[in-house]
Amino acid sequence: MTKKFTPTPHDAVFRQFLHEKETAQDFFEIWLPDEIKALCDFTTMKVKSGSFIDEDMKAYQNDILYSLKTKKGKGYLYVLIESQSTPDKLSAWRLMRYSMAAMQKHLDAGNKTLPLVFPVLFYMGKKSPYPHSTHWLDCFEDGGLSERIYTQPFRLADVTTLDDGEILQHRRIALLELVQKHIRHRDMSELLNEIVAILSYNEYTDNQVMTMMNYLIQEGNATNPMHFITEIAKQSEKHEGALMTMAQQIEEIGIQKGIQEGMQEGMQEGKKKGFAKDSASTSGKWYGETICEANNGSE
Repeated sequence: MTKKFTPTPHDAVFRQFLHEKETAQDFFEIWLPDEIKALCDFTTMKVKSGSFIDEDMKAYQNDILYSLKTKKGKGYLYVLIESQSTPDKLSAWRLMRYSMAAMQKHLDAGNKTLPLVFPVLFYMGKKSPYPHSTHWLDCFEDGGLSERIYTQPFRLADVTTLDDGEILQHRRIALLELVQKHIRHRDMSELLNEIVAILSYNEYTDNQVMTMMNYLIQEGNATNPMHFITEIAKQSEKHEGALMTMAQQIEEIGIQKGIQEGMQEGMQEGKKKGFAKDSASTSGKWYGETICEANNGSE
């Protein structure tokens, strides 16, 4: 009888043992910190799928993932365990990646808050002790800077709180900030002077300006878009040609739309008159037939 061997015997035996909930609970009792164990409701343990798909549709998998409800109510705790027989300098990052994938899967299931995911690296390699850090921030070249970035609130660029005068000093980003600050709240025609002032810096390409004007037409509430763009063009020497071409296209689209709407109205009116004529003809025919029938009856 030929023996069949798995190509990853270490992983296979680890998974076989840790897939049993009772064995996993003993593992947790030994290896989890007291603070985490105090949260766990071990009666709710469930083995979860540890297979994830990233944005490039590439599958990746951790070894074991358990979900547990916490003793504090609706919160969830996931314990992620990976076995490793060969040291990997970036293993802490891989565990963090798996943790975030588990969080996303939790949200995809309809939950509204992130769960706690506690990663554990189970090591049984030849080299002892494990030679690399298990702190994922140490996977960066500059651990100190990475710690300051990822342990602080992320930077918020809230243009809704900026004064327009401050925005006008922001050079190449000023046009984007000003328009997007006001796009939902004001008639864009009120910003004509500010937009002209920003364009006077001559720091934008025609493509940028045309893209912004298209955005203003689609999402803004300028009462007369063609007049608005024409006025900007007159006061913007660098972009005058491109903007006047755009204003002309808007006018042509408006004329074409008017023609189409006029044709549709004419067709509708024609249908109404035709229907009225047909109705009158049918009515007269019916009236005549009725008279004939009455006369025949009287004879």
